[in-house]
Amino acid sequence: MKLIARIIVFVVVLLGCNVSEAARKAASDFVIVIDAGHGGHDAGAIGAVTNEKTINLAVARLLGKKLSSQKGVKVVYTRTDDSFVTLQGRADIANKAGGNLFVSIHTNSVDLKAKNRASVHGASVYTLGPDKTEANLAVAMRENSVMKLERDYTSTYMGFDPSSAESYIIFELSQNKYMQQSLLAAKSVCGQLAFVAGRKNNGVKQANFWVLLKTAMPSMLVELDFICNPAVEKFMASDSGQEKLAEALLRGIMEYRNGLGSAGEVSARSVSPASNRVSPDRHGKNDSKVVYRIQFATSNRKLSDGSPEFKGLSDVGCYCEKGIYKYTYGSFSSVRGAASELKKVRELFPDAFLIKTVGDKRVP
Repeated sequence: MKLIARIIVFVVVLLGCNVSEAARKAASDFVIVIDAGHGGHDAGAIGAVTNEKTINLAVARLLGKKLSSQKGVKVVYTRTDDSFVTLQGRADIANKAGGNLFVSIHTNSVDLKAKNRASVHGASVYTLGPDKTEANLAVAMRENSVMKLERDYTSTYMGFDPSSAESYIIFELSQNKYMQQSLLAAKSVCGQLAFVAGRKNNGVKQANFWVLLKTAMPSMLVELDFICNPAVEKFMASDSGQEKLAEALLRGIMEYRNGLGSAGEVSARSVSPASNRVSPDRHGKNDSKVVYRIQFATSNRKLSDGSPEFKGLSDVGCYCEKGIYKYTYGSFSSVRGAASELKKVRELFPDAFLIKTVGDKRVP
């Protein structure tokens, strides 16, 4: 009976967490809340040479700097230094800011006794939703357990016990109206972590994270990769690795944001290193010019824009030959300009190759 009573109270309180909606609608900028997980006396997952809180903060700062250079974007941080912020405090900061998107940055790990501890790798992006597997529940329990580092956490979190599976019934009673938007954003980010940062794509997953439940906006929790893997830790601790991770997050976030029809464009310098990309960079334009594209897939039926089979690639075009749909990436004015992008695409599609087109037609 006590558990049921706590659940009722929790749901009533939850209904009041959307107080910032009017503020968000009134805002002219697209507000992105960057949440560097852990901090202060909470180190998060521990590696051989560094820890999770340090990686999270470094990537968060780089991402914030990149996003701040984008037109019509406002960045809000839950922390900018090595300080401890409660889970509820992070959600409160996001809601007060009237955020349009909440991005919580984390670094993954597995149990010390796990046989694959030194070899497990890959990025995952979580949105709020039912724990469909024990692995997802374990991740949620680990991240939610941070609340136990707070004084009198049982009062703050209304008796919720992050280590008890029974407590997670409260999530089943809540309705997340931002679920679809969250999934779209997570899909974009996960794809770009694979494409730009070279991470294995472990996919978009759903789990019950407190910090996502209490943010009144589309939200995601990103697990960049596994710090328990020595090679991966070295990458995430390096300046170049952190730069790639932040760039991947930038591309994924802006791909989602621009897909909503918001004003403003991602700067070409940030998103595409190729200086000779054709403008406008869409298929079917520049009808009289020779344009080089990267063909990466075929299918017997027409795939929709943003299909999971594109593995996060944007700027995807399509042409049809003899009833077979063929999919291409990018538009380049020279072979040299397409070469660097071809290397990246082949990380996702090993058989990708260059083709030459005029208008919508492939030419020899």
